[in-house]
Amino acid sequence: MPNSREIFRGDAAELGRLHESRWQWLEQAVGPAVALPTEYPDGYHVPRHRHSRSQLLHALVGVVLVTTRHGRWMVPPDHAMWIPAGTEHSVEMLGDVSMRSVYVMPDAIAGLPEGLRVVGITELMHSLIVESEKLPQGGEYEGRAALVMGLLLHEIPNLPERPLGLPFPSDPKLAALCRRFVAAPSPHATIDEWADAAGMSRRSFTRAFHRQTGLSLSTWRQQACLFAALPRLADGEPITRVALDLGYDSVPAFITMFKRMLGTSPRGYMRGARDAGENPRRIGGPIAA
Repeated sequence: MPNSREIFRGDAAELGRLHESRWQWLEQAVGPAVALPTEYPDGYHVPRHRHSRSQLLHALVGVVLVTTRHGRWMVPPDHAMWIPAGTEHSVEMLGDVSMRSVYVMPDAIAGLPEGLRVVGITELMHSLIVESEKLPQGGEYEGRAALVMGLLLHEIPNLPERPLGLPFPSDPKLAALCRRFVAAPSPHATIDEWADAAGMSRRSFTRAFHRQTGLSLSTWRQQACLFAALPRLADGEPITRVALDLGYDSVPAFITMFKRMLGTSPRGYMRGARDAGENPRRIGGPIAA
């Protein structure tokens, strides 16, 4: 197995060879699941690729941005992203990232998620992921190892989904509006303004946007604001500055939105991110279910 604990540094050609070696090994591995730890430096970008296995990508430390043709997903500490087998995706590191990935055969168990989603990592799942990376990788499991990996697989369908996906519409005009909003998010954008910019009636716009993204514009807008806020909060920026930069009239309004979307306050999130950086082996956190 490639040295998965290595921090990926060097020129693009060298990094490409390291990833290609890892992916080739992964495609040849047997068994229902394989657990691989990896350390990445700030700003590192994994180019578009796909696996024959599904991937549970867990950000133990740091924030990860996953991009597919369907949209973008933010994976902060104490969270993971489920990437179904065959999904082409790229990965960007926002800060130094300590990643733990479990690669799962599509037919490993019944009930595995069918679509892309960000999930909260429970205390039990965190412990199972940390324990699974110690097991011999690439073969069939027996005894205790089989029990650990079997329980891990059965816990995946029970992980709570989090609103950290940002799907983009398929319509080019609507997608362009979304890209502009992501570049300069604001809580004050209205449906009428977006509908006028798209040359659509309010009713046609709301139906098209929901049909193509699965979200209302209001929910999508809030999730886009979270996308902009999380990396800055993880870097230790003051809550007031982040809230005002995003266009919120008051800090309490921003905190209310944040707690509604993530179940914790920005201060609680920042405290959890700091704790994770100081103690990567800790169990749970303020955002875990």
